Amino acid sequence: MKRVRVMVRSFLGFLPWIVYAVIATGDEWRWGALAGLVIALGLIVVDRRSGKDWDQMVIETSAAIFFVLTAAISFADPSSSLMPYGPALVNAWLALTAWGSLAIRKPFTLGIARSMAPEEVWRTPRFYRVNAVITAVWGTAFVVAAVLLAVLLNVAPHATAAVIAVKVVTFVVPMVFTVRYPKIVSARYRGARGAA
Repeated sequence: MKRVRVMVRSFLGFLPWIVYAVIATGDEWRWGALAGLVIALGLIVVDRRSGKDWDQMVIETSAAIFFVLTAAISFADPSSSLMPYGPALVNAWLALTAWGSLAIRKPFTLGIARSMAPEEVWRTPRFYRVNAVITAVWGTAFVVAAVLLAVLLNVAPHATAAVIAVKVVTFVVPMVFTVRYPKIVSARYRGARGAA
């Protein structure tokens, strides 16, 4: 039950991005950025008060930085040529977050996984590899979404159903992978140990 609670809470880290996506339609990106920033900061405050470490709040912290920048740009130049590409920019930023965390050998999923796994496995190569793979899957999904959305918003900016489909698929696929992959690796590991 704790694992499910932690997973649900971890996916709530994406709430600022979701709220931004809902509000930041047309010329409402300023208010979407502000709402995303307020929610990201609120999540960070709640998480820090509950004792979470910073490595468990990478997505929330990344959101706060993104929305500070986006709010600044959107209020300075509400008609910026970046505005129509908000959904693509969100995914590009998230891709940068995921791949950046891998580049410094601290996959953004590590902190979250530590809150669900026993301490004795935290420093094992297998634990790191599982989280590196999960983070890479998220990073790949974000890159795919950023590219598809940039092209779609350029070619067919009013194709709302297609934009929503890209957003949903590129979020649900890595989410399902995140839930299933550790179980598959654990089952293989147990099977290999049992056969030895």
